[in-house]
Amino acid sequence: MSGQYPPFNFFNEQNELTGFDVEIGQEIAKRINVNPAPIATEWDGLIAGLKASKFDMILGSMAITDDRLKEVNFSASYYRSGAQVIVPSDSNIRGEADLKDKTVGVVLGTTFETKARELGATVKTYKGDPDAFNDMANGRLDAVITDKIVGLNAIKKNNYPYKLVGDLLYEEKMGIAIRKDSPKLLEAVNNALGEMMDDGTYQKISEKYFSADIR
Repeated sequence: MSGQYPPFNFFNEQNELTGFDVEIGQEIAKRINVNPAPIATEWDGLIAGLKASKFDMILGSMAITDDRLKEVNFSASYYRSGAQVIVPSDSNIRGEADLKDKTVGVVLGTTFETKARELGATVKTYKGDPDAFNDMANGRLDAVITDKIVGLNAIKKNNYPYKLVGDLLYEEKMGIAIRKDSPKLLEAVNNALGEMMDDGTYQKISEKYFSADIR
């Protein structure tokens, strides 16, 4: 995980990794009898780190895409959301059609970056969403594209004068990335996820962070 994606994964005041992803991972680890050891790695280095065996899985809100499936396996989806355009409250931007030639902030290596380039925006990349939101507050960006839930959380928590515009650019399903040479781990993770969703544990963790079941 990147550690820069609240409320899914972030560092608390004690400099500990926490969030929805972390708690889901801790529960999975308990059920498959391993000790969880969450670590933060820059987003654009996550898959390379996994393939180099620096860690055993990526549980960090990574969307399941065809390109990524060429490199790693994914668990069943553990939540779904989508890409959202977020702009200052006084902006005239109304949706994706207005982003051509606008300066748009995205996290490097994400599907959001790919989409912004497809829309003809002038793309500025960041290591995490907090930096992008801060730059928009300082007038350096016309818009940010990120996950809708992440955007709503940032606006609420930081009292940003931002608004969400337009429909979702696309929906994404998030999965847990696992090396292709670890089929037994993948099976164990999928079994644990299924149990959590059946016995109410998943819903309890989800409602703690979002007041909703986001599966």
